[in-house]
Amino acid sequence: MRSGTVYTETVIWSAPEAFAADVPYQTAIVALDGGGRVTARVLGDRVAIGDRVAEAEPSDGIPFFRKA
Repeated sequence: MRSGTVYTETVIWSAPEAFAADVPYQTAIVALDGGGRVTARVLGDRVAIGDRVAEAEPSDGIPFFRKA
């Protein structure tokens, strides 16, 4: 599994219809340890810029990360 550091984050309060049941939810751009960045959903505890995160199981092709 991939790991990295939160580059930036936000909480979604108004989502497209397909994700309306999930509101509010957090997304983050994660700077991966191996290079590059990925946009992902956050599971569990809220993360902040600079927090270490680890990838959880993806769902429907969407990467999910949680606080490490």
